Amino acid sequence: MSHAKTRVMTGNEAAAHAARLARVQVVAAYPITPQSPVVETLSEWVESGELPAEFVTVESEHSALTVCITASTVGARTFTATSANGLAYMTEQVWWAAGARLPIVMGIANRAMAAPWSVLNDQQDSMSVRDAGWVQLYCRNNQEILDTLVQAYRIAESLYVPVMVCYDGFLLSHTMMPVELPDPDTVDAFLPPYHPLTVVDPDDPRNIGPVTLADPRPDAEGVARNGYMEFRALHHRALLGALETIERVDAEYGAATGRTWGGLLWEHRLDDADVVLIAAGSLGTQLTVAADELRDEGMNVGVLGIRSYRPFPAVAARDALDGRSLALVFDKALSYGHEGPICSDIRSALQSRTGAPVVYGAICGLGGRDVSPADLADATRRAVADRAAGIVDREPDWINLHLEEDAR
Repeated sequence: MSHAKTRVMTGNEAAAHAARLARVQVVAAYPITPQSPVVETLSEWVESGELPAEFVTVESEHSALTVCITASTVGARTFTATSANGLAYMTEQVWWAAGARLPIVMGIANRAMAAPWSVLNDQQDSMSVRDAGWVQLYCRNNQEILDTLVQAYRIAESLYVPVMVCYDGFLLSHTMMPVELPDPDTVDAFLPPYHPLTVVDPDDPRNIGPVTLADPRPDAEGVARNGYMEFRALHHRALLGALETIERVDAEYGAATGRTWGGLLWEHRLDDADVVLIAAGSLGTQLTVAADELRDEGMNVGVLGIRSYRPFPAVAARDALDGRSLALVFDKALSYGHEGPICSDIRSALQSRTGAPVVYGAICGLGGRDVSPADLADATRRAVADRAAGIVDREPDWINLHLEEDAR
């Protein structure tokens, strides 16, 4: 293993260092709080010559992802980052990048969606495009941001699917933590050069991204080509294949650097846990503190962290929750009119499992609303009491909600 350096940096700086270590060739940039320092840092390195890449400033987030799409199509390793309404403005191209099977990596500094305006954290932005065909990985600290972004290029370029690396705005993006920077030679050995799927050759011109009919049909040479539905099925299979790829890449990164992040899921004191607390992102770290507090009170509580949200690790989640009595899912997002999105996916994963735990949901942290380990512990005590009372159908518990009855 090569020598590494440890520095204190923000989550945004960790993301920029990861892109630099991955030797990205094109960076597309449009500012939005709280991700702007990522591309600002990269712009400084490009200007100084430390990063030999094209830095493209654009007029909108839609154009930022368009630049990545075109650059990736012709064979460049690309990077961009965004947040909240910037991601929403990209939405058309989010779908295009995935459907074109381009291995773009994008950092998402998770931020609340407007309206009303908020620049603070929740996860409703990335959750809103969970079905667009990207891999979505969630990070709990700044070291994981750097390591996961490097891994993301290996995952994306193995499967030809784009990857979002999501981390909580301000809570991670602007918070300083010690981060170990792997030696560039170590990353070079781990991450081979990008070999594009698309053939771009002036001597062999092709129509890229043509209209695709519903049914398979022969091309001009009489070769049968897929219809739209076949493309969707292949894309879906690639995402399912990512379940194995994410775990393998994490293990191989661990062999190279000495650090792994659990692959699809991570655990804290789960071996003998009867009550399991579930979340994605930095909230999972807070849950470990709450679980330790509850352990001191004699409650067998553990944590199951969601690292890969898409593809969703249904089988791994079922296995991890087998034999427990209660799963309490904390979501920093809301599927309006229903419940938290992670809670829904946990319920779905457990639906066919005999003896599965009762699943309760909790909504917390929307728009940056404070949520402490003490709040999470209190919510767990309420859930345990309701489970003991035999309550199965339970509305989501809104943490720190102060709603006036006549509020509009």
